Amino acid sequence: MDFEEIYYLYFREVFLYIRSLSGDENIAEEVTQEAFFKALKSINSFDGSKDIRAWLFTIAKNTYFSYQKKRKNKIGNDSLDDIFDTGVIISEHLVNEEDAFIIHQFLHTMEEPYKEVFFLRVFGELPFEKIGKLFGKSSGWARVTYHRARKQVIEYMEGMNNERDQL
Repeated sequence: MDFEEIYYLYFREVFLYIRSLSGDENIAEEVTQEAFFKALKSINSFDGSKDIRAWLFTIAKNTYFSYQKKRKNKIGNDSLDDIFDTGVIISEHLVNEEDAFIIHQFLHTMEEPYKEVFFLRVFGELPFEKIGKLFGKSSGWARVTYHRARKQVIEYMEGMNNERDQL
């Protein structure tokens, strides 16, 4: 499969994933283009042992985080809240930006594959069947992995709430 075919097959999925992370179509367009540019430059390093979508999603996710980091440095500390206001509802229990930020911090410490499956399901809005395919596993595996990750997030948030209540 040539790169042009890869681009046409997966651009929309990657774009939707980044849009779910950013909440902004313009940012998603820019980051997706940059991610595909990076993928093109490093296509020779793709060994084919995994699904190319997983590889593209990883590049896109890392490109988005780099974009956010650069944006944070340009904006300065006065507007940090704007960076994390992505419009993405992680769960119905989130009521403010502070909780969303705490969850994002926790997600960065979460082990794989839980972190990636959680990101793909919540931010990428992918069905369990596609997530399973990305990992070469079944939809049941993806469902169980997602629910275990979700349980970790809930337990962490409950622990944080208990700490707040004790203060």
